[in-house]
Amino acid sequence: MNHGWTDRSTTAELLVAAQAGDGDAFGRLVGPLRDQLHAHCYLMLGSVHDAEDAVQETLVRAWNSLERFEDRGSIRPWLYRIATNRCLTLIERRGRRELPTDLSPEGAPSVEAMWLEPYPDHRLSWTAELSPEARVVVLESVELAFVASLQHLSALQRAVLLLRDVLGFAAREVADLLDTTVAAVNSALQRARKVLDGLLPAATQRATLDAMGETTRREVARRYAAAWEAGDIEAVVAMLTDDARYSMPPLTAWYEGHDGIRTFLAEAMSGRRWRFLPTRANGQLAFGTYLWDEDRGVHVAAGLDLLVLNGTRVAEVVAFLDAEFPAFGLPAELPG
Repeated sequence: MNHGWTDRSTTAELLVAAQAGDGDAFGRLVGPLRDQLHAHCYLMLGSVHDAEDAVQETLVRAWNSLERFEDRGSIRPWLYRIATNRCLTLIERRGRRELPTDLSPEGAPSVEAMWLEPYPDHRLSWTAELSPEARVVVLESVELAFVASLQHLSALQRAVLLLRDVLGFAAREVADLLDTTVAAVNSALQRARKVLDGLLPAATQRATLDAMGETTRREVARRYAAAWEAGDIEAVVAMLTDDARYSMPPLTAWYEGHDGIRTFLAEAMSGRRWRFLPTRANGQLAFGTYLWDEDRGVHVAAGLDLLVLNGTRVAEVVAFLDAEFPAFGLPAELPG
């Protein structure tokens, strides 16, 4: 139904109409923020599916309590308040998400692990509307190393760090959103930054990655895929850093260094035919990997390999064996 809204409709007009029960006005009001809320919930929870649930519940709660909303300036802080508190509740119930490298190479989780999930880049299209500086901050925040590091923070530290350093809310605003004090916000932020400083790549490595052009990244991707498809173990190993790591959630085993990964590659490539299709996940190089099925005469989806680069070398590969290929624009199978 056409309610007569135009692009010139103001937030205040949409809010008044939505509070009067106009669902279309509410959709227009919150629609531009939906993907932003989804990215925030993903960073809080480490799961695309949990983020979708959190956003859905946020919008339902917002709609049900909209008549009590009084700020005519912006609905954005209120929505982030609802979403963040919903995420805090989910974290309390479900705990943190893991990567196999959070465990020892021979170890296993004491309870069934909940694994970190990859994030499709197409869900970040909204960042194109940000300033260059703000866009860089958001894109760096979804990189796998950062998301994995967030899992080592307490729920409050995670929320404060994201609201302050990624979303740019002031300390007073964050205190209001989380029903706490400015002092508590500043203390949590300081502790969170200290933890991340010990977990994230050095600034020099970050600068090296930033200096790489898209052409260079494509060449790295081409060489890596070609080596796998040719079954050339030594060519893959030559592209790795000395301390490279390879993991395959939900499997708990992981491999480190040239010798360990070479042993794994010998088994993975032996007698098998692979195809790799490039995609993007968490703002990084990724591939849909396909294994030849002789009986069916097609290549079938095997996993989503996300590559973490250090310069032009591969520092880590995380092969998400349970990734949903359509979410990354990938087919479920490839013809022979």
